[in-house]
Amino acid sequence: MSKNAKVSEDVVKALVEIHRGFLRYLTPKVESPAIAEEILQNAFVKTLEKGSELRDGESAVAWFYRLLRNSLIDHYRHRDVERRGLSKEARESAPLAEALDDLAKATICGCLRLILPDLKPEYAQALNVVDLDERSITEYAAEAGITVNNANVRLHRARVALKSRLEVSCGTCATHGCLDCSCHR
Repeated sequence: MSKNAKVSEDVVKALVEIHRGFLRYLTPKVESPAIAEEILQNAFVKTLEKGSELRDGESAVAWFYRLLRNSLIDHYRHRDVERRGLSKEARESAPLAEALDDLAKATICGCLRLILPDLKPEYAQALNVVDLDERSITEYAAEAGITVNNANVRLHRARVALKSRLEVSCGTCATHGCLDCSCHR
């Protein structure tokens, strides 16, 4: 069969007339109407490439439903392969992400812990609880006996004060993220 062979007009007419029926068949079987439409359009392309041997409308519709069924099977195979690959990637990268988090915590400027005691006690507490202990602002507010809004304001002011102190203490090191600090070590 040559690529230039045309699909008969009867085949095209039969397939176009039942377009909505094909979508009704596909849509409940896939994740969204857009995916159903994509599968249908791909099947139409295959029909243009391989359907030139079809002659009458009735056999074309039956042939097209078989093509759609096979396209659905291919869709689910591809989706499952992709899902397994993403799941494997997530499992393999989780220890690396955890190690990077630990490394980032270890390389944060050592001056931070030296400067915290110099801040107002409530600022130091806010930074310790929320930023260093990674607890929620709500937990901090309850522990400090203040409202969540007040805790947000206090945490903002504490961060501004800490930034100011780090810039004075560490100079350009603080400007560039305070990683791999060597100013007080």
